[in-house]
Amino acid sequence: MGDTIFGKIIRREIPADIVYEDEHVLGFRDVNPQAPVHVLFVPKRAMATLDEATPADAELLGRLLLAAADYARKEGFAAQGYRTVINCNEHGGQTVYHLHVHLLAGRRMHWPPG
Repeated sequence: MGDTIFGKIIRREIPADIVYEDEHVLGFRDVNPQAPVHVLFVPKRAMATLDEATPADAELLGRLLLAAADYARKEGFAAQGYRTVINCNEHGGQTVYHLHVHLLAGRRMHWPPG
């Protein structure tokens, strides 16, 4: 596992408010939420960026999105709507280099964000 804050959360070396877990994915609340609901879904296998993904990673990438959708349904806000975001590299806004999906919900989202 990579030595990022997310790797440390996966290894339970630092605490997090974990709300989802399966064999491949961990979901936890963002410590700096940008919406009333802001959960990060990370693969348990380290991958720094989406740009690093290969066709062999297709199943894992799908699992990340399906985990976010499953959480949204179980928490009861899927029908009202939510946003999923993957930031990639510096200009894409990525600050932790362990691939992750942001799930944002609980308010109306605008585009561009704001």
